[in-house]
Amino acid sequence: MDIIQTQALEATTRRCPRRCLPWNVKGMIRNNLLMALTALGITVGFSLGFGLRELDPDYDALLWTGMPGELYLRLLRMMILPLIVCSVITGSASMNPKVNGRICVIAFIYIVASTFVACLVAILLSLVMRSGDAVLQKDENITESMQTQDIFADLLRNIVPDNVVEATFKQAQTKYDRGEPRYRNQTVGNTTVNEMYYIVTKASGKTDGVNILGLLFACTLIGIATGKMADKGKAFLHFMTSATDVIMEVLRWVLWLTPIGVGSLITVSIASDADVVTVFSRLGMFVGTVTVGIIIEQIIILPAVYVFFVRKNPFSFLANITRAWLIGFAATSSAVAIPELIHALEVKNKIDRRVVRIVVPFCCTINSDGSALFITAAAVFLGRLSGHSLDGTEMCIVVILTTVMAMALPAVPSSSLVTLVMIMTSLNIPADNVGILFAVEWYLDRIRTSCNVTSHTICCAVTYQLCKASLGESSGQKDLEKGSKDFITINEKGSRNSKDSAEFV
Repeated sequence: MDIIQTQALEATTRRCPRRCLPWNVKGMIRNNLLMALTALGITVGFSLGFGLRELDPDYDALLWTGMPGELYLRLLRMMILPLIVCSVITGSASMNPKVNGRICVIAFIYIVASTFVACLVAILLSLVMRSGDAVLQKDENITESMQTQDIFADLLRNIVPDNVVEATFKQAQTKYDRGEPRYRNQTVGNTTVNEMYYIVTKASGKTDGVNILGLLFACTLIGIATGKMADKGKAFLHFMTSATDVIMEVLRWVLWLTPIGVGSLITVSIASDADVVTVFSRLGMFVGTVTVGIIIEQIIILPAVYVFFVRKNPFSFLANITRAWLIGFAATSSAVAIPELIHALEVKNKIDRRVVRIVVPFCCTINSDGSALFITAAAVFLGRLSGHSLDGTEMCIVVILTTVMAMALPAVPSSSLVTLVMIMTSLNIPADNVGILFAVEWYLDRIRTSCNVTSHTICCAVTYQLCKASLGESSGQKDLEKGSKDFITINEKGSRNSKDSAEFV
C-alpha cells in the first residue's frame, strides 16, 4: 500500500510541477505581501525623513507629509472601540465565570511578573552601562504631577464606570485647582517677607480618552450574563458575533493602508526633529541602555518564557505577529495594533478566540513591559544626572513603584514621563531634567511600544496554554478559523491544480 501511494505521489508531482509551483509562489507572495510592503514603507519613511530634515521643512510641509499617517491612525481608532466591545462580549459569553476568572488571574500574574523582570533588566543595564554620568543641559520642565493615591483612586473609578456610554470617550481623573494666590507674612531672621502661596483643592473629574478598563469590565459582565441566559441570549450573541466579523473585515481593508500610513508617520517624526545626531550624542548612553534592554526583553526573556510554558519554537510564533509589531512601532500605541494582533493570534497562531479577545484588550490596557523598563532606566539616569546616585534601597523602591504604577499610567500625554516625575519625587530627587527626555521620545516611545506588543502576544499564548484544559471545544472558534482561512488563502476553486489534487485523493 505504501509503495502504491508513493508511486501515485511521484506521478502527481511529475504531472503538475509547472502548474502547482506558480500557485504556491503566488500564495506565498499574497500571504506576505502586506508585511513586505510595510517594511518597505518603514525604510522609505526613514529615508524621506532624514532627506527632508536637511531641507528644513516648514509647518505646512510637515502637516501634509504627516496627513496620510494621521488619517490612517484615525481609521484604526475609529474601529478599535466597537471591536473591543463586540469581541469581549462574544468571548466572555462562551465561557463560564470560573474559566473567565481563571484567564484574567493568569494574565494579571503574567503582567505583574513580566513588568517586574523588565524593571530588574533596566536596573542591571544602568549599573553596567553607567548612563547619566555625563552632565547634560537642562531643557523643558515638568512641574505638575499627580499624587500616587489619586492615580489608584482614578484606576478604581475607571474600572467601574458610572456611565457606559460616557466611558467610550471619557475617563475619570482627579483634577487639581490651585485657586487664587494668597499671601502671608513670613519672618526670616529679623526680616518679614510677604510670601505668596496657594491652597490646592482636589475633585474627581473627567478627561478625554476611551475608558478601556471600564468597557472591559462592563462588557465582561454583559457577556457572562448572555451566556447564562441560554436560549434567550442566543439572538444577542449571534448579533455580536456577526458584528465582530463585519468589523474585522473592515479592518482588513484598512490594514492594506499600513505601508503608506507607517511611512508617513516615520517621515514626519524624523523630519520635524531639528538635530537628531546631536540629540543622540548627548543622550547616547541612556538611549543605548533602553535599546539594549528592549532587545534583551524581546529576543531572550520573552521567548524563554514562551518556551518554558508552551514548549514550542518562540521565533516562529513571533514571526506571525510581525505586522502587528510594525504597526505598534509606527503608531506608538499597542492599542492601534489590536485588530492585527487578534487576527495573527487566532488565525496564524491558532489560539482560542475566547482567550484572545479577553487577554489582548486587557494587556493593551495595563501591560507595559517596555514602558516599565524605560521608566526605571530613566530614574537611574536622571538621578545620576542631578548628582544623586541611587543606592540599593532606592533602586528597590524604584522597581516596586514602577511595577505598580506601570499598570496605572494616567491618561495624559507622555504618561510615562509623568509617572517618572512621581517616582523621582517620592525619592526626593529633583525632576528638573526630565524634559530632556522629550528630545528622544519619538524613538524610545516606538521601541518600548514594540516591546509591549511582543509581551501581549506571549501573555496570550501562556494564558491559553494554562487554560486550555478547562476551555473545551468551541464551535465558534472553528467557524472563525474557517472564515479567516478563506481570507488569507488563495481561492483555488475550479482551478486545474485543485482538480488534480481532487483526482489524486
